[in-house]
Amino acid sequence: MERIRIGNAGGYWGDDPDALKNQVLGGELDFITIDYLAEITMSIMNKQKLRDPDLGYAKDFLKHLDPVFEEVVKRGIKIITNAGGVNPQSLAKKLNELAESKGLKGVKIAVVEGDNILDSIDKLAERGIDFSNMETGEPYDVIKGKVLSANLYFGAAPVVEALRQGADIVITGRVTDTGITLAPMIYSFGWKTDDYHKLASGIVAGHILECGAQSTGGNFTDWEKVPSFEKIGYPVAEVYEDGTFVITKHDTLDGMVSVDTVKEQLVYEMGDPKNYITPDVIADFSTIKLERDGENRVKVSGVKGYAPTDLLKVSISYEDGYKASGAIIISGPDARKKAEKFAEIFWKRVGIEYEDSLTEFVGLNACHYHLAHLNEANEILLRFGVRDHDKSKFERFRRKLPALILSGPPAVAVTGGAPQIQNVVSYWPALVPQEISKWKVIVFEGGKKVYEKEGEWLKTGGTVRDVKDNTHFDGMKFNNAPVKRVKLKEIALARSGDKGDTCNIGLIVRSDLAWEFIGYKITADFVKDLFGEIVKGEVERYEVKNLNAFNFLLHNALGGGGTRSLRIDAQGKTLAHALLNQYIDVPENVLESIER
Repeated sequence: MERIRIGNAGGYWGDDPDALKNQVLGGELDFITIDYLAEITMSIMNKQKLRDPDLGYAKDFLKHLDPVFEEVVKRGIKIITNAGGVNPQSLAKKLNELAESKGLKGVKIAVVEGDNILDSIDKLAERGIDFSNMETGEPYDVIKGKVLSANLYFGAAPVVEALRQGADIVITGRVTDTGITLAPMIYSFGWKTDDYHKLASGIVAGHILECGAQSTGGNFTDWEKVPSFEKIGYPVAEVYEDGTFVITKHDTLDGMVSVDTVKEQLVYEMGDPKNYITPDVIADFSTIKLERDGENRVKVSGVKGYAPTDLLKVSISYEDGYKASGAIIISGPDARKKAEKFAEIFWKRVGIEYEDSLTEFVGLNACHYHLAHLNEANEILLRFGVRDHDKSKFERFRRKLPALILSGPPAVAVTGGAPQIQNVVSYWPALVPQEISKWKVIVFEGGKKVYEKEGEWLKTGGTVRDVKDNTHFDGMKFNNAPVKRVKLKEIALARSGDKGDTCNIGLIVRSDLAWEFIGYKITADFVKDLFGEIVKGEVERYEVKNLNAFNFLLHNALGGGGTRSLRIDAQGKTLAHALLNQYIDVPENVLESIER
């Protein structure tokens, strides 16, 4: 096969319900991948399954597929999705019922199982498997008895087996976002398990596709360049046997694909760019080559890869107390002064110490804190939040908030009643030996099981390479140059993502000379000092010269992580733009080097 076309139709549970329909009807495709899962999603699905043993999957998938199911079967498009969550067989059963209701015969539905180790995790720990938190080093005993979900991140291998058995739709649990894209490449081209450069290229393609429209104009720094967002096209990868591929979209749909939109997605949720670790291969993002290949087409080549480790990541969620948040709207004049007074009154009236509490001035500086550089707003959403393991503390917080409306300064708009108490579900990542689990593939046709196989993981002995950045950035060439004070956005693009309590900011510079200047000017210490109160831990910086980028890892920067955080921007998605919004003195020759 000369090439295959893989389209993405969703990057998270709650993504555009029309994405699958648009991908199917918009143009030629061989495969479609859809990602529904995140760490918190698994715990939600486990709770659903406890209430009803037939639930525990993304029911939305059935709704998304319904209007185009006949077309998918007619054209032989194969769909791969992790919508199975913690109960892929139940989704397969519902999917077969949907097929029968439409008179579709012979549809082969494959299920991938084995990633869910919730029922065995305590026994595995007793056997000596180390489930210590890979980020904090805390022992598993800290969360024992509180675990809500525990899922291994499988690679592409079981999905490849399902495709080899003729599956039309593959339903998985926790297969990696990149693995569901890599699998059809291995299946179509016959790549070997040690074709590491090709596998790494497939992983890069998967990373670009996995977040849906983020590579086709969505969430793009230069958003005003995107002609239209109305019916935005999701990404398509045209992949060739040698591992090179082109990122594009259907011509019939809106959005935009450019070198910059692809770069922004590449730096999203990135750690060490030279060690992008997956169960299939370790990809080196510092080897990626990008070039324009026509309108809305970007060619990707040159990716290098190395043997993966013999460990699998396990994503664990656990019960971690309670939280609540609520708000009132304060209008001007003197909105800030009044909001600050309201906050003072409120916390004095509550009179309780919580494990964590927060006051935010939404509309003034809630997302960017001190980096917003604003002194006044016409109205402020005054937002309060608390988190604690003692549920009895929350009633006073709930009742004192609505009582503020008529018992403080004037001009308050009512936004609702007493805040609701939420269960906190926290994230616990660990690394474990592959052999603790075997994957299983089951294929159904007409609702009947026609194939079943259990597979083992291959030992590779790969290790994470210790590759240090060593570029010397000579600031002397910039020291005496005439400068202009501009926002960093003038010379860079950026995107931020989250992993636990760490936020990454990928800073993409607009010219070679600007990259040298940023390398000299925007150091890890600079970013740490700039973000001040937001970043409690250290900041690391990685160079990605091939993308004219730098990746900053901001540790302990998200208030405990997305599920624990009280912040309105709990995942740090706006922090990249807080950085871009800062004024710095830029040499005029650097500004002149940027194409406008």
